[in-house]
Amino acid sequence: MSRLFIVPTPIGNLEDITLRAIRILKEADIILAEDTRTSSKLLKHYGIDTKMQAFHLYNEHKSLQGIVDRILSGSKAALISDAGTPGISDPGFILIRECIKNNIEIECLPGATAFVPALVNSGLPIDRFTFEGFLPHKKGRKTRLETLAALDHTLVFYESPHRLVKTLEHFAAYFGAERRVSVSRELTKIYEETVRGTLAELIGFYRTKIIKGEIVIVVGNKD
Repeated sequence: MSRLFIVPTPIGNLEDITLRAIRILKEADIILAEDTRTSSKLLKHYGIDTKMQAFHLYNEHKSLQGIVDRILSGSKAALISDAGTPGISDPGFILIRECIKNNIEIECLPGATAFVPALVNSGLPIDRFTFEGFLPHKKGRKTRLETLAALDHTLVFYESPHRLVKTLEHFAAYFGAERRVSVSRELTKIYEETVRGTLAELIGFYRTKIIKGEIVIVVGNKD
């Protein structure tokens, strides 16, 4: 039966994939990968020889109709990103929306997503939280931070290493320097690290560090 499968892949440790995900990737007619070179390492590790096709931010509009037509003709397609769950700060939303418009069955598997372990590991209240992903770099950033400053629950962000200190400084300016925060880096990898403290403390800590890896920032609610 034609169908689109949304398949989470490990965010670092290759063991963090489900048996069902491996089976789906083996049974699919085509795997839509954000970067075929990156994904080939995972597929080789698990002996998966399903054909891949690139599907990423820069070609998703151009290749969209061809993929939809292929699924409608009877193919089973599996969508994966470089790491984690497709659609969460990764390509995928446009394809999912188009499949829904064309009455294509969509099956989303549970699995790795970077912000969940970072959130749980933060030690901050998680009964209510807002996932923001990446903030705007310039246009709209000030307005978004002003809106978020009015919220009284935990906030979750993604950030790149070279922007981390600047973002923490912006948070201190809008949320207050004593606001509690947790920064998780390189989750599930050899050099996994989580640093907790106030925004002022973490700004001081990271100013003297060479920062590498994917980053999740969790900002606590107002005291």
